[in-house]
Amino acid sequence: MPIQKILVVDDSPTERLALSEVLVKNGFQVVTAESGDEAVVKSKSERPDLILMDVVMPGTNGYQATRTIVRDEATRDIPVIICTSKGLETDKIWGMRQGAFDYMVKPLDHAVLLEKIRALS
Repeated sequence: MPIQKILVVDDSPTERLALSEVLVKNGFQVVTAESGDEAVVKSKSERPDLILMDVVMPGTNGYQATRTIVRDEATRDIPVIICTSKGLETDKIWGMRQGAFDYMVKPLDHAVLLEKIRALS
């Protein structure tokens, strides 16, 4: 299944905008969410082909939101790539244990991210 619609989840407006611009320039449709809770809701309502999930957010964090999304019958087939500033090996292991498909540390290398997205298609 080709990746067309991507849900970008980040509480930082700057991060959401920067990532959205790169993705749109590369032909993707982008939907955004500002929190883990909003990500869970939009994963069901928008049915994205991929979710790029920040971790450190108020309320439900990215680990919790990822776990909720991948365990839900309706959304479990949507791959989640965690994109966060949390770069310790234990953070990566924990993120993958929550069901993430991949884990990237900020600042993101956009070329590498686009490669990973294309590999999923």
